[in-house]
Amino acid sequence: MNTNSSEPPTLLELFFSFAKVGVMTFGGGYAMLPIMQREIVENKHWADDEYLANCFAIAQCTPGAIAVNTATFLGYKKRGVIGGIAATLGVVFPSIVIITALAGVIGAFENNPYVVKAFMGVRACVVALILNAILKLWKSAVTGKITMIVFLTVLALTLVFDLSPIILVAADILFGILMALIAGKGKEKV
Repeated sequence: MNTNSSEPPTLLELFFSFAKVGVMTFGGGYAMLPIMQREIVENKHWADDEYLANCFAIAQCTPGAIAVNTATFLGYKKRGVIGGIAATLGVVFPSIVIITALAGVIGAFENNPYVVKAFMGVRACVVALILNAILKLWKSAVTGKITMIVFLTVLALTLVFDLSPIILVAADILFGILMALIAGKGKEKV
């Protein structure tokens, strides 16, 4: 993992970095991914793209929101349990504040044509952000013929069948273990 220094971030740095991710995101967890990648990998150098992609994969198949789970994993990696708590609180804090502020007035504006159109624009923007995250993850995830086959197989299965992501991830974990065992046996013969 790349880091600027051997010194771990302070709890306040974790909180505010993840709060920055949380406040800049509209559209849910997947929309947070490119912002989190920019903040955590490019700006803070607390992880590299491969580690972040692994966190996204684990966060996707564990209960809870992907952005919250990812923040928890990254905070834990940098500062242990208290770091996980600080990062988690940071990523959810902006949403709590904004939702609390909007809860009292949302009913008055939900049918306003300008608000409806604004949300249509936000949804289109979220699709672009998710596509951006996919393209960045692609570089570290699909690195050869085997990973391309895995990608295409999982894509086909998700388009044809309504399979749980947990089943797909579990199958890919088993496939990865099998591939590692096969590669290990090949090295023993050499």
